[in-house]
Amino acid sequence: MKIMKRPNILLTGTPGVGKTTLGKELAQRTGLTYINVGDLAQEGQLFDGFDDEYQCPVLDEDRVVDELEDKMGEGGVIVDYHGCDFFPERWFDIVFVLRTDNTSLYNRLEGRGYTGKKLQDNVQCEIFQTIYEEAMEAYKPEIVHQLPSNEPEDLERNLDQISQWIEQWIKDNN
Repeated sequence: MKIMKRPNILLTGTPGVGKTTLGKELAQRTGLTYINVGDLAQEGQLFDGFDDEYQCPVLDEDRVVDELEDKMGEGGVIVDYHGCDFFPERWFDIVFVLRTDNTSLYNRLEGRGYTGKKLQDNVQCEIFQTIYEEAMEAYKPEIVHQLPSNEPEDLERNLDQISQWIEQWIKDNN
């Protein structure tokens, strides 16, 4: 019996744009495996120090890649992380960059307890499309797509759109 190939998907974007909400729901609907890199790093203590300025641990990117390598080779994985340029290009069949308008993002981050420089820098990151540009440089432009993530209706549309893409990918690659 041939094992069905399934795509690997990267959900990326500034903190607060809705990657985790989308990723968890997408995994439920499609049966793909959801991996939140922040949670993975926390569980495996995959850190390389602490950033005093942003009051958060510094991710050990090499250890994260080592930890994920086998899972990614199997396929059928949704990876959720706000950075994207350290993952091997070969891992992903498609990259979705979630985008949120600045006012909504500011309110979401403030609600998470972000203040000062951390709050301002993350909103600026969204304003200047930093993550989108990172994705465009790290992956083939034709696999990088921006999705709006402002309203609950955007979530439903994104779920439908990505689910349809997954179904088509499975048909085309099996």
